[in-house]
Amino acid sequence: NISSLFCSGSRSSKTFKPKKNIPEGSHQYELLKHAEATLGSGNLRMAVMLPEGEDLNEWVAVNTVDFFNQINMLYGTITDFCTEESCPVMSAGPKYEYHWADGTNIKKPIKCSAPKYIDYLMTWVQDQLDDETLFPSKIGVPFPKNFMSVAKTILKRLFRVYAHIYHQHFDPVIQLQEEAHLNTSFKHFIFFVQEFNLIDRRELAPLQELIEKLTSKDR
Repeated sequence: NISSLFCSGSRSSKTFKPKKNIPEGSHQYELLKHAEATLGSGNLRMAVMLPEGEDLNEWVAVNTVDFFNQINMLYGTITDFCTEESCPVMSAGPKYEYHWADGTNIKKPIKCSAPKYIDYLMTWVQDQLDDETLFPSKIGVPFPKNFMSVAKTILKRLFRVYAHIYHQHFDPVIQLQEEAHLNTSFKHFIFFVQEFNLIDRRELAPLQELIEKLTSKDR
């Protein structure tokens, strides 16, 4: 069961940022429960599909929050290994380096260390998720017209944290016995973004081989 997988033991105590909770009793909470139940079946392709009669925006919103929480925990387990010294630039292997800009506070992309970049990134995502005009939690409050483009940007950026962990910190992941957890989380993420075409293929290039390996068995 995947939800107990995320709550067991050391993981829950070590999130990088505070966990984003979906309010209990809300429709989104029901959707999250549905997502967890279908994940439990082990069929990730089926699990990411839009449940019948549901709103796509709402489904994307619930899953985006969930991926934020998962990455939060995964990165939380390896923060001790991701330092200014070990990772002076935010990279995903030798060919890919990311510079941070959020378009509002930092308009011109800045080169910074991976921990700094990921801190900027996760804080920025948190701010989007907490914005009721973007991610309405109340029933009947409509999603904004630009919701999908905001969600795409969030997911594109969250992908970079996976890419950094895989390329730069896979050894500690193995030592901490988090490898299966990381792979399941990433595979779920990839199936989700593929199902709704949410991240440009070019953006996925740093982990292309891994994506092919993880998804080839489930075609």
